[in-house]
Amino acid sequence: MFRSIRRLMFKLLLCLMAGSALLVLVLRWVPPPGTALMVERKIESWVDGKPIDLQRSWRPWSELPDNLKIAVIAAEDQKFAEHWGFDIPAIRAALRHNLQGRSVRGASTLSQQVAKNLFLWSGRSWLRKGVEVWFTGLIELLWPKQRILEVYLNSAEWGDGVFGAEAAAQHHFGKGAPYLSRQQASLLAAVLPNPRQWSASRPGNHVSRRAAWIRQQMWQLGGSHYLSRLQAARPDWWPHWLKA
Repeated sequence: MFRSIRRLMFKLLLCLMAGSALLVLVLRWVPPPGTALMVERKIESWVDGKPIDLQRSWRPWSELPDNLKIAVIAAEDQKFAEHWGFDIPAIRAALRHNLQGRSVRGASTLSQQVAKNLFLWSGRSWLRKGVEVWFTGLIELLWPKQRILEVYLNSAEWGDGVFGAEAAAQHHFGKGAPYLSRQQASLLAAVLPNPRQWSASRPGNHVSRRAAWIRQQMWQLGGSHYLSRLQAARPDWWPHWLKA
């Protein structure tokens, strides 16, 4: 009986792995209709008795401003073009910091954040982290870097019920995402660690200082020239249909 149960569980696990890989592959080309985080926020608002309307409009890569692309990389993951989903030195530094009993520090890359926001629930359990590793690996394997950043910018949370660059630009600055200035892009990137408490349109001293630091980092990264590195982020042997 136990052998039968183990075989059944193993087959179920294989089916889940194959299904998740197929889902990630499909989303390589199809815009995700929503994210797990959006569903979670909607349910939270119902439980709190204050239902919110979710705001989100998809913008393809060509319509997302370079200023915002670089600002988010500068703020969240400056090794985005180099790593394969995990910034190992940053993870080690965060573990040392957390073991010293200080405030909890994260080390999630943009790829990990896409995996979490798109497919998973909030929390810090080892189970969720393990599933996040699996989805991050699939995303890095099956998507080019541009697609990862495109999905991130269309899925990131920028306020209560505000998801994606287009909704964020409209909500905070009353304009479409393609028309964001360099300063506005840096302010949006500056609030990403805590978008429900900080405001890009009404920045406090901390957000303003962080936005100024981000603009400096954008310049040091090379501005829009950095984006050309994303195309070369995969090795020559990588299949063309996965790199393109």
